[in-house]
Amino acid sequence: MKITDSQGYDLYGYDGEDFMSLDLKTGTWTEAKPQAGIFIKEWDPTEDEAKHWKRYLENDCIDWLKKFVSYGRETLERKVRPEASVFHKHTPSPEVVCHATGFFPKALNITWQKDGEDVTEDVELNETLPNHDGSFQKRSILKVPAEKLQKHKYTCVVQHSSLEKDLILEVAKDGGQIGVVIGVVVVALLAVVAAVVFWKKRNSGFKPVPPRPSSEGNSSSNNS
Repeated sequence: MKITDSQGYDLYGYDGEDFMSLDLKTGTWTEAKPQAGIFIKEWDPTEDEAKHWKRYLENDCIDWLKKFVSYGRETLERKVRPEASVFHKHTPSPEVVCHATGFFPKALNITWQKDGEDVTEDVELNETLPNHDGSFQKRSILKVPAEKLQKHKYTCVVQHSSLEKDLILEVAKDGGQIGVVIGVVVVALLAVVAAVVFWKKRNSGFKPVPPRPSSEGNSSSNNS
């Protein structure tokens, strides 16, 4: 990070409104309210305060700013690649979510493409949120019908300063409904198997063997 251009200002307010400010070109106070003129004459009659703050803003303030930036250079200039993924979300309307997390610095952009062309409609780009480790996360949601996902190629494009080139993730064809159908078929097959086993046992003539009387019970009967 290099400070190539800098500009400061000295502005005072009163009752929530601008009162007076310092003109860095002339080194004099500018009145924002009529009553400010009276105050300036009593507070800075020789304009020594104006000269002091002009000198500070143009020199000392910049030197201190450069020094503080150098102290935090390692943190300010670090770059961490995002981890990105896409997944289907079945709400009342089918959605595809592109989620990026763990990146630094904060600025990151997510866009969508259909067959290589930019998609701007039915897109919801959420705000960037902080993670507990100081990195950030961001997600974008694309509302698209399942039949369009089958016919077209949708991709999520992630842009970040840590990446040499854009990160492109292809959206898989919607498999959520297929999974549900397969699950229903498995449950149906299990029910059929259980019914067949029960029917075979019932019609095989099999009868359970009655419990055999205990020896203690026999001896009691003989003695009587």
